Amino acid sequence: MAFELIPLPYDSEALAPAISAETLSFHHGKHHQAYIDKTNKAVAGTDLAEADLETVIAKSRDGDRSLFNNAAQSWNHGFYWHSLSPDAQEPSGELAKRIEADFGSLAELKAQLADRGAGHFASGWVWLADKGGTLSIEETHDGDTLADSEARPLLTIDLWEHAYYLDHQNKRPDYLKAVIDKLLNWNFAAENLARGATWKYPAPAYAE
Repeated sequence: MAFELIPLPYDSEALAPAISAETLSFHHGKHHQAYIDKTNKAVAGTDLAEADLETVIAKSRDGDRSLFNNAAQSWNHGFYWHSLSPDAQEPSGELAKRIEADFGSLAELKAQLADRGAGHFASGWVWLADKGGTLSIEETHDGDTLADSEARPLLTIDLWEHAYYLDHQNKRPDYLKAVIDKLLNWNFAAENLARGATWKYPAPAYAE
């Protein structure tokens, strides 16, 4: 089972100006594709050749770090594309109640996401997660992931420079503000919360 690049769930122009079509062409079409290709090459002919991506991540975490990094980055990017939406949204229902209970307000959650994302040293990811029944903000460094974690991810924001440098140069806080204020897919977060299980990277049949 070869893994395939997930199509973007929106037009390449849809997230501009916060994230331009040029950035997406490199980030999705080059970076994400490269992680997928390297993962496929690494598992070919091994006992993980027919495994799903989550299994590859879990099995390689404490062993083959090159495979782990590429598999985890493949998963993280698939989750990230779905964490964004060109349609303005606000949390509602159970998600809104949980945000109010665990952060005090949506404004406070957004402020903490921005602070943690801006303060993360070097490359990585900042996440909204459900950890033991409480919403929390988590950070993973470099290519690490929550795909096989007890903290179940609801949303993520990519903190690697290739996610924002063409549009915001070295101003990560500007990128974070634009994404957090306008592009977070709260409907996706609500679906992940309601599912009660971690999102799975789509099987190859998903690709068009």
